[in-house]
Amino acid sequence: MREVIYTIQQNEVLTAGVYRMALSGDTSAIAAPGQFIDIQLPGLYLRRPISVCDWDEGGLTIIYKVVGNGTAQLAGMKPGAALNCLSGLGNGYDVAACPDDAVLVGGGVGVPPLYGLAKRLLAAGKRPSVILGFNSAPEVFYEAEFRALGVPVTVTTADGSAGVKGFVTAALPEGAYACACGPEPMLRAVHARASGGQFSFEARMGCGFGACMGCTCETLTGYKRICRDGPVLSYEEIRWQQKKQ
Repeated sequence: MREVIYTIQQNEVLTAGVYRMALSGDTSAIAAPGQFIDIQLPGLYLRRPISVCDWDEGGLTIIYKVVGNGTAQLAGMKPGAALNCLSGLGNGYDVAACPDDAVLVGGGVGVPPLYGLAKRLLAAGKRPSVILGFNSAPEVFYEAEFRALGVPVTVTTADGSAGVKGFVTAALPEGAYACACGPEPMLRAVHARASGGQFSFEARMGCGFGACMGCTCETLTGYKRICRDGPVLSYEEIRWQQKKQ
C-alpha cells in the first residue's frame, strides 16, 4: 500500500451514470489485476474504494458508477485536479493460477477489473474468453475494448436487447474455471455452475487496508477481510451465507 497523489487526465461518460477516469501518477504499489485504490474526497470521512481497470508505469484507469455523494463528486471533477489515494490495496487475481481457457465473467461495474486481468493473461500466453452481463443494451460498456484485445466476447442482457438474452450463466459453460466480478447474486450463480475459479467480492469498507475489521466475512478457511485478504477469494474457500427468510 502506498499513499499517492494522482492527477486526473480524463473523466468521461461511458453510459448513463458510468464514468471512466484516467489518472497519472505512481502505480508501483499495484501488483495484480483486481486490486483497488481508496480515494479521499472533500467533506467525506471515509475514502471511496474503486477497483483498478488497467494500469501501466505512468498511471491507471478506473471505471465507476454514480451511486452516492462520493461518486457524484468524482463525476464532477475535471482534468488537472488532484486526488489523494491509497494505492495497491487488496489481494488481486492470481494470473499464474488461471488455466489457459479461463472464462472472465463480469456483471455491470464488475466488468472493469477483468479488462486488466485479460491483458495480463494474454501477456502470459493464455487465451481467456469473456462474458459481460448487463440489464439492457444502453448499459453495455467495454465490449469494444475487450474485442480489441483479441479475446472472444459474449454479451448478455437480462431483457435480450443486446447479445444473449438472460444472465451471464446463460453463456457460461458448465464446469468452467471462472474469474468473476459483480454483484453477489451473480457470483453465487457463477459459483454454482463453475468447477473452479477466483471471485471478487464487494463490501462496505471503513479503512480499506484491514485495520478496522469492518468488512470481515466467514470463509471455509476462516474469517477473511475483503479489503485485505480479498477482494478476490478462491472458489474453494467461498462459503455462502444463508439468506434470511
